[in-house]
Amino acid sequence: MIDFSLRADHPSNTKTDVVAVAVHEGQKLSWAAQDIDKASKGALAAAVKAASFAGRAGAVLPLFNLTGVSAARVVVYGAGSGNALSAKDARATGRALASCAVELEQAELTVFPLAEGAVDAMQQMVLGVSDATYRFDETKGTSTKPKPALKRVRFGMPEAAAKAAPAALKNAVAMTHGIEFTKYLGNLPANHCTPTRLGDEAKKLAKSHGLKVTVMDRKAIEKLGMGSFLSVTNGSEEPPRFIVFEYSGGKKGDAPTVFVGKGVTFDTGGISLKPAGDMDHMKWDMSGAGTVFGVMKAVAELKPKQNIVGLVVACENMPSGRATKPGDVFKSMSGQTIEVLNTDAEGRLILCDALTYAERFKPKAVIDIATLTGACVVALGSHNAGLFASNDKLADDILAAGKKMNDRFWRMPLEEDYQEALNSNFADMANVAGREGGAITAACFLWRFTKKYDWAHLDIAGVAYKGSGKEKGATGRPVAALVDYVMASEK
Repeated sequence: MIDFSLRADHPSNTKTDVVAVAVHEGQKLSWAAQDIDKASKGALAAAVKAASFAGRAGAVLPLFNLTGVSAARVVVYGAGSGNALSAKDARATGRALASCAVELEQAELTVFPLAEGAVDAMQQMVLGVSDATYRFDETKGTSTKPKPALKRVRFGMPEAAAKAAPAALKNAVAMTHGIEFTKYLGNLPANHCTPTRLGDEAKKLAKSHGLKVTVMDRKAIEKLGMGSFLSVTNGSEEPPRFIVFEYSGGKKGDAPTVFVGKGVTFDTGGISLKPAGDMDHMKWDMSGAGTVFGVMKAVAELKPKQNIVGLVVACENMPSGRATKPGDVFKSMSGQTIEVLNTDAEGRLILCDALTYAERFKPKAVIDIATLTGACVVALGSHNAGLFASNDKLADDILAAGKKMNDRFWRMPLEEDYQEALNSNFADMANVAGREGGAITAACFLWRFTKKYDWAHLDIAGVAYKGSGKEKGATGRPVAALVDYVMASEK
């Protein structure tokens, strides 16, 4: 894990393995680049010109043998044409600088952000560095485990940003810890990451971070009357778990924010079996649960003065002789009955009981996170997660956090007109409607269980993981946005 910190040296006299300074388009030097250029008697500007470095955001240029500079290496990074880096460009710059340091086999990188927007850029660079250096090695043979050379990243902040920098860095580092934990759980194969394993990981997290946790087994879940949740577990040999995290940073009796995560550790679709192609992706169907784990880890490190609850519903969805059949009817914890027309629409069946359970906390807001529908991926692709909300302020606050952290959401409609498609002749509702507006009708199903509090639903099916290529794996989204949402409410 990378060690992040602040330092107060001038760029030219910073003793480090790699010092990184910015150059804008048009080869305009930033304040930090000017300092190094002066110390090197114009060598930096000359090298940038000779290399025809365009200053495009996200581009890097390693320079060698600059005299008058204390750092062993100087790397120039592009700052674009504006006075400040956007969140997206700052994140990309962090990735590029970390990758460059690793390629140069250097252990310490010191970055000097632009004077304008330095604090926000630093936060994004921390997340970018984490992205670039994250590795999942648990299921690889020991001989293949890579060890990134980069160990430490320091930030030299301009004077105007010095006061705000420590708190911002602390927030960003906690976010990376949460994101990396979410990635770790998501990338575990389903024969490793079972509901039982999630329960065990919850106990370990609670013990190491001072959280209260309750892990319920099937008997306890049955006692709660969670018939909808249990209907999904019928076909699996793996026992389900219902996990309740509690962080008490606020006053006793203060209404908590409740996060609810879908934790289907493997989803075959059940009797409504999925196609074989890309079914390996379904180990990531617990990404909502992984997000809750990551948020609780970060929150416990940051210790905000508020109460936070995390609920995780964990199970497998498997076909067998005992599996739920299309047309079966079950009673949810709320007392409402559900006709299961498609067993592959299982996420809403486990979440609805958790949303009913959330009522007992008298929450100020409930946010559920789930890889819920392929329809949301069709609608929004892999850049924005879907956001549905029963309260405009809650929606606006989540959207603002997503924009700030480059962890974006797009608000989707939540309207009663869509509810009619969920009507059933044999139960209070069906678990699916037609193909049209599939992500919306899924949200409308959950909405029926959230009438006693303000609620938002995040459909992260398109953003929680990358399914192919060299970056295949969990992304850790939207941990950063949700942690920022929590911390913003402190202000």
